[in-house]
Amino acid sequence: MTSSETMTAPANTTTRLEFPDNRLLIDLCGAYDVNLAAVERGCEVQIVRRGNQLSVLGDDDAVGRAASVLESLYARLEGGRTVEPADVDSLLRLGNSAVGTGIQPGDQIEMPILGGVEIQTRKKRVEPRTEAQKAYVQSLFDNELAFGIGPAGTGKTYLAVAVGVSMFISGHVDKIILSRPAVEAGEKLGYLPGDMKDKVDPYMQPLYDALNDFLPGKQLAKLLEDKKIEIAPLAFMRGRTLSNAFVVLDEAQNATSMQMKMFLTRLGQGSRMVITGDRTQIDLPRGTPSGLQDAERLLKAIPKISFNYFTSKDVVRHPLVAAIIEAYEADTGHA
Repeated sequence: MTSSETMTAPANTTTRLEFPDNRLLIDLCGAYDVNLAAVERGCEVQIVRRGNQLSVLGDDDAVGRAASVLESLYARLEGGRTVEPADVDSLLRLGNSAVGTGIQPGDQIEMPILGGVEIQTRKKRVEPRTEAQKAYVQSLFDNELAFGIGPAGTGKTYLAVAVGVSMFISGHVDKIILSRPAVEAGEKLGYLPGDMKDKVDPYMQPLYDALNDFLPGKQLAKLLEDKKIEIAPLAFMRGRTLSNAFVVLDEAQNATSMQMKMFLTRLGQGSRMVITGDRTQIDLPRGTPSGLQDAERLLKAIPKISFNYFTSKDVVRHPLVAAIIEAYEADTGHA
């Protein structure tokens, strides 16, 4: 794996890490050394690369955390996994939470995903990156009806769609149905031109984005054409019985109580249903209760319905998103 050598100076520590596989080291550093830059910022150290060695300079605790993050990322690559910016950010958070615990260079930081649940799709393997995500994904496989509730960027919809694609390609369901309420986020966009598909597609774009991550373009287009994958506004669900399908309702905080009841009662034999939403981003008219909040209140005591909650610590979109969410949560005067 790696070997390290530590030298102490009066004010700083320098740890030299050696990585035997240059190809993996390139992946570890990232394009234009973006991963190294993230570790430098996150741990407040300086990293110098020479050949297959990385020298980490800084104070004792910071160097220990940075070295552990780097070695844990390299171990991930050795295990055949990829390293993406979100993986670096997750390890940095875990490493920073270990401040004062005496973490030393060479001590690997255990990421929750290691030995955890994996989702196989046509284009990539998807792994939960936090304990809450891991529990959420497991609940999607274990329960016929599951809720994912929490702030933006925590992977609620992305992971739900990934599980849906995985269950579809493995033959557990016959189709995927993705839905959202067609509610504008605080803006009045007026009437949109085109046919019905042209009018509703802008509201559904996040669902298309997720599907494009998991399925090749031609295959996705064919599945959409054959109605094996449906993307439709919530209002289009009325009167249907959704059998042998993986069904996702996204942005459920913008469903009214009547719409939520209508949607939940569409569940048919052999189907799975996932409801995702963020209680802090309700765009319904003032005075209209959110169907997500009502469902949470009314259904919590029913067995085999899973409620999964996320916080800013589960944000994997961008480190700044977590900081923004925490700032709003700390502002007690925010409506």
